[in-house]
Amino acid sequence: MDRIEQRIIAIIDQNKEKIISFGRDIYTHAELGYKEFRTAAKFAGVLKELNLQTEEGLAITGVKGYLKGGRQEVSLALIGELDALKIPSHPFANSETGAAHCCGHNVQLTGVVGAALALSNPEIAAALGGEVIFFAVPAEEYGEIEFKNQLKEEGKIRYGGGKCELIRLGAFDDVDLAIVNHSGEDGISIGSGSSNGFVSKVVRYSGREAHAAAAPEKGINALNAASLGLAALAFQRETFRDQDAVRVHPIVTKGGNLVNVVPNEVVIETLVRARNVEAILDAEKKTDRAFKAGAQAIGAAIEIATMPGYLPRLPQPASTILIEAAREAAPQAVIHEADPASHKTSSTDVGDLEHVLPVLGFYTGGVAGGAHTDKFAIVDEEAAYIITAKIFALAAYKLLRDNAAKARELTGQYRPKYTREQYIDFMEDLIRTENKNYKDE
Repeated sequence: MDRIEQRIIAIIDQNKEKIISFGRDIYTHAELGYKEFRTAAKFAGVLKELNLQTEEGLAITGVKGYLKGGRQEVSLALIGELDALKIPSHPFANSETGAAHCCGHNVQLTGVVGAALALSNPEIAAALGGEVIFFAVPAEEYGEIEFKNQLKEEGKIRYGGGKCELIRLGAFDDVDLAIVNHSGEDGISIGSGSSNGFVSKVVRYSGREAHAAAAPEKGINALNAASLGLAALAFQRETFRDQDAVRVHPIVTKGGNLVNVVPNEVVIETLVRARNVEAILDAEKKTDRAFKAGAQAIGAAIEIATMPGYLPRLPQPASTILIEAAREAAPQAVIHEADPASHKTSSTDVGDLEHVLPVLGFYTGGVAGGAHTDKFAIVDEEAAYIITAKIFALAAYKLLRDNAAKARELTGQYRPKYTREQYIDFMEDLIRTENKNYKDE
């Protein structure tokens, strides 16, 4: 390690309690996507304390802080996600919203804060041959689809995913490359394989109310229509190719109003996932067809609102820069290199970002209990928060030292899949609402 790298580690160690305190606070005050006002304000507050130029309210809650070090011809974003999941049974769930950090986004955000504390040191900032952007992004978890659709109708957003919306707004136009992090139970890992993309759907069945016991023949049971639609969807599953890793997983968010009234409205939310765009489009057509069949069989009306979700994540070989940073941040740890040929059936809007600019990714440990469950817990704050901050900061320095030579090399090699305009065109083509009324047939 050179003198600047040693200084980075020393500053983070000196601020260990402050960094961990920030992480604990975010962990115990979780907020859901596009509602992360407290979290965003706390993040912005740290940046302002460091006298960084700060932008707030990006895609409702997003925050950017700018550290201008040396020449600014290259811009590197360190990204942390603001939102949590809705898991009311988690020990630290918000009592009103059910929000809980069961995926480790609080760890990412804390890592970015720790990196900001180190990189903003005048000596370290002067050694950077480019700009660092500390970027807190909203709404990575694609839940509460009806709420997001309402935001869309109000003109507050266009897309459900935070990075997708920020790409659309041009908030990544001044970013040349980015580093992202995620928590994992297997310790430190560099790089990633591919993952599924998806589209989202809200399916609304409309029937006719009637007394469920005295006159059910006068009603049109929307719940029965939904049940048949779900059954029809189940029979589609054998037509999905194994290699496409298709996942369709609906939930019923409204199933009726009162047990003695024939349900006149039932609402289903679902994501339709697959490992490539062609398979997503095939699976979503079959999904629509199945849900329409339920409405037709019962003589109900149906509305299917489709919104773009996330693009599949692209394979990412382990970055030598991140490997070096991880070894310096955690000398005693085993550093794993991800297999680019591996595939996960989960999804992230990091995939969208990878289609428009180069992204380096790493995983850190310190968590246990299973992601997206109420058993998820931070079990080692040093590994979760401090090591993450050190890797973020060290990697940023390695990319931007020597007039940002490594960053320039990476950006010069990258070939985007989409320009911003092409990306928006693709996303807009997925937005549609279909209505069909079988009540009078």
